[in-house]
Amino acid sequence: MRTLVVSDLHLGGLSGIDVLRRPALREPLLARLADVDRLVLLGDTLELRHGPPGEALAAARPFFEDLGRALAGRELVLCAGNHDHALLSTWLQARALDPAPPLGPEQRVQPADASPMLARIADWAAPARVQMAYPGLWLRPDVYATHGHYLDAHLTIPTLERLGIGLIGRLLERPASALWGVPDYEAVTCPIYGWRDMMTRYFPAGPALNGVATVRAWRALGGGRGVDERQPSQNGARPAMWRLLAARLRVHALKRAFPLVVSALNRAGMGPLSADLSRSELRRAGLRAMGEVAARLRLADAHVIFGHTHRAGPFPDDLQQEWRGRAGARLINCGSWTYDAIFLTAKPGESPYWPGSCVLVEDTGPPRLERLLLDRSFAELRPVPA
Repeated sequence: MRTLVVSDLHLGGLSGIDVLRRPALREPLLARLADVDRLVLLGDTLELRHGPPGEALAAARPFFEDLGRALAGRELVLCAGNHDHALLSTWLQARALDPAPPLGPEQRVQPADASPMLARIADWAAPARVQMAYPGLWLRPDVYATHGHYLDAHLTIPTLERLGIGLIGRLLERPASALWGVPDYEAVTCPIYGWRDMMTRYFPAGPALNGVATVRAWRALGGGRGVDERQPSQNGARPAMWRLLAARLRVHALKRAFPLVVSALNRAGMGPLSADLSRSELRRAGLRAMGEVAARLRLADAHVIFGHTHRAGPFPDDLQQEWRGRAGARLINCGSWTYDAIFLTAKPGESPYWPGSCVLVEDTGPPRLERLLLDRSFAELRPVPA
């Protein structure tokens, strides 16, 4: 069975960063479906953390209608990620009411049992045959696919999600070192997802929750700038000198304080955390954490396809050993379909965060990373102002 895997569409995302919202950018993906038997949407298909879920669904509907026509009776499998974990809300609540076998690496759920949101998506995607798999699915006996959000439990980058999981783990007395299966990971991650879903059920999220504040802080700490962030301001005006000075003082103070904060978190038992926020460390930390998850889910030396970090790979110039888990898992990241301006450069495909990546899994041979938007310019990908 030929399977195409894509991840992190974030349909309904803030400021139009979800490139598949636009019909012209959907065309390459829809055309690629012509000779596949199954499409897997590997989590964070919807962006449910930026505002009420109805708004994200409305933005996603044209995509799913086009997708249903393109698949024409073939299989469409959705996995839930951390940004659209609510797609499984009804099923998870019902499952908790009665004794049930422990969750394993693959559960198959029908749309009507998963949630009203997924049932609605299944209607839009008809005549495709829609199903949910969670937290992942075996595409072949040696190929497993999952969104990858469990890696946050082992991440050394002090993200908001990582700190939340660390706090829940302390309250439940389940540190990362004690997580050895899907139920353990769900126990420390679900409270974070449920809280964030509730925060945006009725009103749009503010910068602290929608990721804007995180990006600003990362940039201030030396993470870098995207191509579209190089102008003095949106209208081209130079900021007043006192404002510029104040901004520089804030950045200086943040850079001095950040390592101290990380050290304090480590002493409080929230670590291990690192103050290194370089792009290379973001890559390495994500791969180390995903390799740890693969080992703890006992995936052995399987090919493990994931998303979540938006950094596609491995590419030929990547250090291949970084993409092997400690127990032998062979990692491959299918990237994203979002305009992550801070990580992009003007040259198409130069950045591993360039949107439009997917992974093709055939009956034999290793999974193959493909990039479907390399013929699109940076200007074509930029969000269109409302």
